Amino acid sequence: MNTIKPIRSDEDLDAALARIEEIFDAEPDSPEDDELSVLLDLVELYESRHHPIPDPDPISAIEFRMEQANLSPRDLVPFIGSRAKVSEVLSGKRAITMSMARALHQHLGIPADVLLQEPGASLPDAVPGLEYERFPLRAMAKAGWIRQIPKLKDHAEELITGLMKRAGGPEFAAAPMYRKNDGRRVNAKTDEYALKAWCWQVLAQAGERGLSLDYQADAVTPQFLRQIAQMSLLEDGPIQARRFLAQHGIGLEYINHLPRTHLDGAALRLRDGRPVIGMTLRYDRIDNFWFTLLHELSHVALHMGVCSDGTGFVDDHSLRGIEPGGHNTTEHAADQSAQDALIPPEIWDCGAILENPGPMAVLQMAWEAQVHPAIIAGRVRYEIGNYRLLSQFVGTGEVRRQFMEN
Repeated sequence: MNTIKPIRSDEDLDAALARIEEIFDAEPDSPEDDELSVLLDLVELYESRHHPIPDPDPISAIEFRMEQANLSPRDLVPFIGSRAKVSEVLSGKRAITMSMARALHQHLGIPADVLLQEPGASLPDAVPGLEYERFPLRAMAKAGWIRQIPKLKDHAEELITGLMKRAGGPEFAAAPMYRKNDGRRVNAKTDEYALKAWCWQVLAQAGERGLSLDYQADAVTPQFLRQIAQMSLLEDGPIQARRFLAQHGIGLEYINHLPRTHLDGAALRLRDGRPVIGMTLRYDRIDNFWFTLLHELSHVALHMGVCSDGTGFVDDHSLRGIEPGGHNTTEHAADQSAQDALIPPEIWDCGAILENPGPMAVLQMAWEAQVHPAIIAGRVRYEIGNYRLLSQFVGTGEVRRQFMEN
């Protein structure tokens, strides 16, 4: 039996392979058989470190499996989608999507890491009931929420899964927090997929911005809301409000609405439980901003703590007072809380402003309530139902600009 030496170079490897060839037919349990076994292990170890065999590319793996199982391209249609798609995939003109990879892995046994070209990768389970192609992918890509790539629908699952991961993970993002039929203030014309996407982007943006402080339960009190309402007097009140909320572990994010969301704001929660207020500013007015902000914060104070399933609140305030199905106690409570924080009842009830809703009356009540005149004007316009009245006070075009600049 020769002395066995470590294999440290390709020259050592050549020598070991030559010796293996000499003793390949050694008698079982002989010294040469033991030497052969050790040399084979050393060669395997050296080659795995210095000359690893690359994983096959997905197309080669599919073709190899087709040859093994005697399959034709037509047999791949149930897994890839159509004859044209099969042809494009096999020719390398079309990328393998997540749904294709899942089907090829499940039915043909092709390893997931080969199909995804990621060592050790696994295929995530599809979220039940979610039709990825129904998301407004073009609008989302244009807004920068997902990658702008050709054939967006072919990659819908990967793109949406990526957004859900940014929002806290598919299992969290898929929680029943954006349901349409739970009595929330959601327009009947709302596209539920656009709504989900918007909520996930709010959570993703808030998570990426980061909140350095924890949220303390019961922090949002009537006094807390009143303090925020008085920030409306500041020239940069919306930005100051965002900073103030961040100091209490609450996020405030402006995300432009998607078509068919019919949305003003939402009260959501990050995976760690910290609240996030999302706002669309689709009506870019000072009065709308402060009412929506206080309304969503009222949900945090009044309702979010009793919801243990990750439920959030989404609101189309154009439905305020005319919700289908009649009176909504949850939304009414948030409305009342926001109204009382913005204009204390003792000031509103004694002002008789609805009888004489002129500019001087607005300014007088704003001074008494220590809030921006837009808030008084907005309340008057809502109560009377005349949205042309006092338009000089409501600050159209004044809020979005602040968020864009900060």
